[in-house]
Amino acid sequence: MRPLRQRIAATVVALFNDQARGEQPVARRPDGLFGPGAVSWRVHGDVGAMMVGGVAGLLLQMLHPGVLAGVWDHSRFREDMHGRLRRTARFIATTTYGSRAEAEAAIARVRAIHGRVRGTLPDGTPYAADDPALLAWVHVTEATGFLDAWMRYAEPGMAAADQDRYFAEMAVIGAALGADPVPRSRAEARRLMRGMRPALRRDARTEEVARLILRRPAASPAVEPVRALMSRAAVDLLPEWARRLHGLPAPMLDLPLVRAGMFGVAGTLRWAFGQGGAGARQRREA
Repeated sequence: MRPLRQRIAATVVALFNDQARGEQPVARRPDGLFGPGAVSWRVHGDVGAMMVGGVAGLLLQMLHPGVLAGVWDHSRFREDMHGRLRRTARFIATTTYGSRAEAEAAIARVRAIHGRVRGTLPDGTPYAADDPALLAWVHVTEATGFLDAWMRYAEPGMAAADQDRYFAEMAVIGAALGADPVPRSRAEARRLMRGMRPALRRDARTEEVARLILRRPAASPAVEPVRALMSRAAVDLLPEWARRLHGLPAPMLDLPLVRAGMFGVAGTLRWAFGQGGAGARQRREA
């Protein structure tokens, strides 16, 4: 069975590393922003949960007109969605597991990019990617998506204190990127999301980006069933109000199949990377 494990692991590594540029997986360094005992080390190490949480976070982010406009006007997201997702995943890996110097350099690069992204919404309102409030929305939706997916597919009984620790750790990155306010607990994250809801909306551009996120075929036909399952799991992970705003139906009748299937995929990925029982094992390591 070892060749199968190696094939699965190699496929995932290729998805998240630009081999044309010689990228390799980010090495885990104890001298980074957090270290091996951090909650983020165990949450961000679970590939299946991170993929589901990342898609859910993107769907939430695109509901803010300012965030949507920055992506629409200043990126090749519609032509190169996989490349953007891969770059985002590498940023998360670098800031979580890389050395402090590597993490700080990655943050500086993103801040430089944000500083050049400016424009005007269709209604004439100006926007800027380095607006602290926009960055706060991107930050809280991303962190919430990752943590919620981890709890659903790896550690359902995660202690409230560890959830708060996760947000406190992620606040280090959010603040360094210029986000304000930055939640440092689960309760603060929920308050921030509630406070942003009046600014959220859906239009034709939101619908197009959501279709790309959820339905664009995988790079390889072999992994298309997994991609489709992860998309359905991400929609299931969204709060009900966000699904309604997107006009997405909740996976009601097939919900048990979606969750069971995603449990299976997440477990298979852990097996391929030799992680074993993620929740129990990583709680012992933390």
